[in-house]
Amino acid sequence: MRRRLPAAALALGIVLALLAAAPALAAGYRYWSFWDGAAGGQWSYATQGPSLARPADGSVQGFRFAVSKDAAAEAAKPRAAADFEAVCGATAPAEGRKRVALVIDFGVQADAPTGEVVPQEAPRTACAQVAPEATTAEALAAVAKPLRYNSAALLCAISGYPQHGCGEQIAETGTAEASADASADASAEPSGSAPGGGPSAGLLVGIAAVAALAAAGVWQSRRRRR
Repeated sequence: MRRRLPAAALALGIVLALLAAAPALAAGYRYWSFWDGAAGGQWSYATQGPSLARPADGSVQGFRFAVSKDAAAEAAKPRAAADFEAVCGATAPAEGRKRVALVIDFGVQADAPTGEVVPQEAPRTACAQVAPEATTAEALAAVAKPLRYNSAALLCAISGYPQHGCGEQIAETGTAEASADASADASAEPSGSAPGGGPSAGLLVGIAAVAALAAAGVWQSRRRRR
């Protein structure tokens, strides 16, 4: 039984080290998600970015600002129905133009970046009348300027909201893991990496713990052999 103690201690140390090295769980990202209007007023997560999507006349496109997962099943949807007639019914068709209904949901105050206020609580709707080949981004620019994008063409702000930040990762505590100014032009660091690109503090602590326990196990084993 005594001979098994060093091995058990070492195994426990490895488990503790792995737990210490694991990055903090993320609640999601603070970002503008993009949605396609579906039948029955429902929303489906867009498979293309707004700068690539070219909606047909009669389409409904939605945007929602929130802290949520970047996944179709978990992202926060616009809180208004995808109803073309409700948005564009009063806008007469024009030759050589298409109508795109836009639903812009600025989200809730709880998801707003620190120091910023949600422009309006209820979703905003607008009917963009644009050229037939226009993208969703062009339709959005026609009714909701100013828009802000980062260097990777990620939509960061609609109608100037938010003023800072762009898709920053949010920890479970509700705080951004990267500063808003830094995330405006750069993506978040990979999990387990410090801002400088080296190993995280948790990983270093875990390695030290494993090394210490391994040394203790070897010392105890040699002591019994004497």
